[in-house]
Amino acid sequence: MKSLVGVLTSPGIFFSEAAGEEENLTKPALIVFAGAVVAAVAGYFAGSLSARMLDSAMAGMGSLILIAAVVAAFIMIFVVWLIWAGAFFLISKLFKGTGSFERCLEVVGYGYVPQVIGSVIAVIAAMEYLPKVAVPALTSAALTNPQQIQDATTALMQDPAMVEYTQISAVISIVFLLWSASIWIFGIKQVRNISMRDAALTVGIPVVLLIIYQIYTLAGM
Repeated sequence: MKSLVGVLTSPGIFFSEAAGEEENLTKPALIVFAGAVVAAVAGYFAGSLSARMLDSAMAGMGSLILIAAVVAAFIMIFVVWLIWAGAFFLISKLFKGTGSFERCLEVVGYGYVPQVIGSVIAVIAAMEYLPKVAVPALTSAALTNPQQIQDATTALMQDPAMVEYTQISAVISIVFLLWSASIWIFGIKQVRNISMRDAALTVGIPVVLLIIYQIYTLAGM
């Protein structure tokens, strides 16, 4: 099989060659693992804000929050891998697609390369913007007052640096997700034996729905 550069430059040829080989999830899993590591780093920077806010109320709580944020971000990437593969597998069944679920996992894993690149850029943005965010301090008494916690969280999310970082992260996420989607279309067409139109619908439906949700969430900030 060609190098991973082929996934980015010639996905049709790449997956055509891959289809003639035995199923192998090693490389896709390593790509997803790399994405999970980068996501964990991003989770550390994002979690550090909540950690700083809660540590002032109860010593040690911040550390737990930080660990939880890192672990959750790492695991979530693998969960998302399964969700994308499952969505493409099920939707392509409507178009009488054939081929195994493992092949869908391969396609999604290889197509995750752009999102790894995007995640690295997002981490760089986090390093630039998140240290500038003013983190509200909570007292121990505030932990028993949901309104105070909500007010502090709102103040954190509406901080100018946080708003700008959130907007930049959303744009990065959408752009690199679309890049991944363009790769997934070629892969799903090949491994599920469906037309390019049906592959575009298989991939496009869940991707567009996610992007609409991201834009809606961003607009509601």
